[in-house]
Amino acid sequence: MSKDLENNENWREKLSRQEYAVCREKGTEPAFSGEYWDTKDEGSYTCKCCGEVLFLSDSKFDSGCGWPSFFQPADAPKIREARDTTHGMLRVEVMCDNCGSHLGHVFEDGPAPTGLRYCINSASISLDKK
Repeated sequence: MSKDLENNENWREKLSRQEYAVCREKGTEPAFSGEYWDTKDEGSYTCKCCGEVLFLSDSKFDSGCGWPSFFQPADAPKIREARDTTHGMLRVEVMCDNCGSHLGHVFEDGPAPTGLRYCINSASISLDKK
């Protein structure tokens, strides 16, 4: 059950069209098009919808996939996972546990120490620079 307390109309007013499509409708921005895919700035990546800190820049890496990639969340309980069988694939969707916002997917082809790659849409996060 989602902890989201706001309705869709409130989200439509708060988010851009692309942010809404990604965060609330589980869309995906095109590879290499998002604001943060190649950002090297230090700071915290927060949920675009609720502001929860989800990832830190020291866990970001260049995976070559065209989306911001992280090998671990800032705090694991802040990330919710769900089985995703859309588009004829079996994947693991990741969402903000606080508000239910769709973030992207996690794959088991990342670097040490976790071996994970959290592939996140730029439209679903904001960077709070140090």
